[in-house]
Amino acid sequence: MADGLLTKEQISEYASKGQVGPIPLLDVDEVTYYRRKLEAAEAAFGKPLSQIPGQFRAKTHLLFTWMDDFVRHEKILDAVESLIGPNILLYHLTCWLKEPGDGSYVSWHQDGTYFNLRPAEHVTAWIALSDATPESGCMKMLPGSHLSGQQSHESGERSGNLLSNGQKITLEIDESKAIDIVVPAGSGSFHHTHIVHSSGPNRSNDRRIGIGISYIPTRVRFVGEGRVPAALVRGEDTFGHFDPEVRPEADMDEAAQQFHAKACDSFFASHGSKRSGTKNSFSH
Repeated sequence: MADGLLTKEQISEYASKGQVGPIPLLDVDEVTYYRRKLEAAEAAFGKPLSQIPGQFRAKTHLLFTWMDDFVRHEKILDAVESLIGPNILLYHLTCWLKEPGDGSYVSWHQDGTYFNLRPAEHVTAWIALSDATPESGCMKMLPGSHLSGQQSHESGERSGNLLSNGQKITLEIDESKAIDIVVPAGSGSFHHTHIVHSSGPNRSNDRRIGIGISYIPTRVRFVGEGRVPAALVRGEDTFGHFDPEVRPEADMDEAAQQFHAKACDSFFASHGSKRSGTKNSFSH
């Protein structure tokens, strides 16, 4: 076993293919706990997070103490440490929710397109709180595509597309080379910021619930305009490239809501997206 959770073989797979997983992370009780917490929050709002104005499905860890705990889960961070080292910042989070039959999808893209991070060492931990299968609209990836670096993108169709600007890669995609990233509830997939990926609609009878967490080593810089916040979740930060995030003291308290709104404004302004209640983030 290498340092962290992943084996040397899994680390090598990530380096060559740009993705590794599924990796078991949460036990059954933890999956039940976090799904119930998320759905209890939705019940209090009276609608799914994806339909609530104000970007509530983005940077949700700034609003709820249980999600703040989730992003610091020991096994998740152990896996991330295996890939990017012991000093880890949380850069972004999105709750990726697909309701049965709602037709939502994600076009082919790379996460790094609008993140404005250098060097390109951002890793996404995609954690399933329900089974992600081809039927439910799991991610599809082109193994090894990250090795070609950042590709050009253009704005595309926004209707049903979960990406903020309907962005899509301009590269012609040979979908015969794509693989399904099946992730059972409680497991996680980890992928590189430059891997080309997409996902189809949910045709199952259950919600597809995934939590996408963007982690970066503290040496990574934000190269967009101004400064944006990030949270130190493991190790130490001797670089100071980001403003520190404020952890919520209680679920949805006034201070948490104010900081969440400010953090979302600065994040989405950094790549030219406008805040909206439904289509408000990047991937998966």
